[in-house]
Amino acid sequence: MSFFSNIFGVSWQQMQAKVRYRILILTLLPILLTLVSLVFITIYWNISYTGKQLFMKVKADLTVANNTLVSVQTTQEKRLELVMQSWRFQNEFRQLEPNERILRADLQQQLAQTKIELDLDFLRLITVAEAAADPDLRQMLPHIEGDQPFSGLMVLSPSRLSRIDPALTERAKVTVMKTQRAQEPSKVEEKRGLLSRSLLPIPDADGHVAWYLDGGILLNRDTRIVDHIRDLVYDKGTLPERSIGTVTIFLDNIRVSTNVPLHFFPKGDDERGRALGSLVSSEVREKVLNQGLLWVDRAFVFNDWFISAYAPLEDVQGRRIGMIYTGFSESPFIHNYLLNIIELGTILMLVLLVSGWLVYRGAYSLLQPIERIHHVVKAVQSGRNLRIGSLGLDSGNELSNLAEQFDRMLDLLQRRNTQIQAAAEQLEVKVEERTRSLQEKTEELQANVALLNETRQQLVINEKLTALGELTAGIAHEINNPTAVILGNMELLKYELGDNADVVEEEIELVIQQVGRISTIIRSLLQYSRPGEFNAPLEMHQITPIIEEMLVLVRHSIQKQEVVLHQELNASYPIQVNRPQLLQVLINIVVNAAHAINDKGQIWIRTYDWVQRGDPVGVKIEIEDEGKGIPEEELNRIFDPFYTTRKDGTGLGLSLSYGIIKRIGGTIEVTSTVGKGSMFTIGLYHTAVEAQTDTPYEGLQFHGSASDKDD
Repeated sequence: MSFFSNIFGVSWQQMQAKVRYRILILTLLPILLTLVSLVFITIYWNISYTGKQLFMKVKADLTVANNTLVSVQTTQEKRLELVMQSWRFQNEFRQLEPNERILRADLQQQLAQTKIELDLDFLRLITVAEAAADPDLRQMLPHIEGDQPFSGLMVLSPSRLSRIDPALTERAKVTVMKTQRAQEPSKVEEKRGLLSRSLLPIPDADGHVAWYLDGGILLNRDTRIVDHIRDLVYDKGTLPERSIGTVTIFLDNIRVSTNVPLHFFPKGDDERGRALGSLVSSEVREKVLNQGLLWVDRAFVFNDWFISAYAPLEDVQGRRIGMIYTGFSESPFIHNYLLNIIELGTILMLVLLVSGWLVYRGAYSLLQPIERIHHVVKAVQSGRNLRIGSLGLDSGNELSNLAEQFDRMLDLLQRRNTQIQAAAEQLEVKVEERTRSLQEKTEELQANVALLNETRQQLVINEKLTALGELTAGIAHEINNPTAVILGNMELLKYELGDNADVVEEEIELVIQQVGRISTIIRSLLQYSRPGEFNAPLEMHQITPIIEEMLVLVRHSIQKQEVVLHQELNASYPIQVNRPQLLQVLINIVVNAAHAINDKGQIWIRTYDWVQRGDPVGVKIEIEDEGKGIPEEELNRIFDPFYTTRKDGTGLGLSLSYGIIKRIGGTIEVTSTVGKGSMFTIGLYHTAVEAQTDTPYEGLQFHGSASDKDD
């Protein structure tokens, strides 16, 4: 098999299992680490050094752009001086009267022709008085010394542009477009004009300045300056292929003069265009325009990332009015970085392959004996009784000594395995015996823990009942006396009023009813806290008549709801209960079930004989509803005294019901599912067991998440 199939024709698990590949990897690892380190050092140096060079270049480009903008203003001044010094101008100018305010037609025509020849957007001759009256020129006059010209940038509104030349108003308009990573545009159209303006004083024959030459260019939509700077700093060969160098002049944050293309690489009928009216990114605006700082970093320009440099522009009064930008697209440089990484990676792989082949060929004689040892080890692991034997090496060779020691170790291991197997069989018998003993102890411990928990619950309930009994006795004594007085006085009032009592008969009856309700609550509290005092005699009854009587009693309570009661009464075995108390339990549970149903629903009442080991022992009653169910976290609290989810409930209904069933040895099981309903199952023995010593919750079981406890 060839070298490449030996290296790549095995799985990773096989490579880990074979010593030969481990040796190969350990041998190649220093080479790999060295090459990778060199690659990363090279990449880091390349990115760091090249990145610095790129930022240095774009900063130098910005300096050139700033100097070019200054030179444009200097050129304007020189052109105005040439106009002033020309014979034609001087000839016409000398014919002007000192106080003349309107230029002659010949002079106006000459200035218009000169403006075109000098590539200016406006050129005019104005008097000193007109200059002083112009609020824009007044900003420049303090900077003029003697007969020296002064130039600067200026932002003019449409009305002020129109005073210079009405044509400039339309040329200045730039439609503002929404731009990625920029703030929302505050206007639809930029109508102001950004001017590069020069003012030249013209002295007369006596050296007095009576006139000014006012000339300059409108930078809005002007491409001459930005294209000149681009051609100057981003000539062919200065940038990688497909890299685009751009220059922009901003009025505030709006590109009013730019060669940033609308489409970097247009397809089909698309034109490259210019991104006039687009906005600068928010980050650049904050730093350059708001803070007045220089930006030299990567920035998002219109729709791509550029290596960029921005500098603020100031008008003649030193106010920041815009920015000047130079930059070039970043993606070609990233492409070159990735290409360099791929080339370095390819060279690394080739070096590794050649090094691996050389190492593999050089270590072949060492790997053959190791392979023999490896095969024997695998065979022994699979259960075969093999030995390494002679490797054909000198007796002093380390691998030969290793093979002899390994064979002796295998012989010793075989004997030890026989002994261990015999000991393991004995140990297994002892472990089984010990496990059985531990299981018995565990079951006994679990029973003791359950008994302890039940006893603790009993103690807690007993303490609650003792405290409740004392409190209830006091409350009953204090409340029964005033209620008796109220009841007696209401009856006396009714008697004294005679026939006149009809007017307030409804109110009197309401007071008597509420006093009766107070007495009922007191009796319920006494019954719950002192159950022994309310024990009623137990008699043998059939359950079906009791259920039927209960259904008659609850119909009035649930008649406002559209609840359907289903009966499946199949129990026939008699039970020993107190009929009124059992009626109280059943009515309470059925009414609670009706309250758990929203208006419409069904309730099932089932009875059947309770059979254990084939013999009947009593009766079971199931009451199931389609209510909203009881959440799992509330299920364990529904039998606690005074716990209720109803605003008008006392929280004693289910507690009393549980106490009644418990005192005759019965059981209550509750199962519930939230959103589907609940089911209460009551188990009653044929012969009641009064005064049970079981814990309060003996026989009480909860399953799932269950029905609201309303009473």
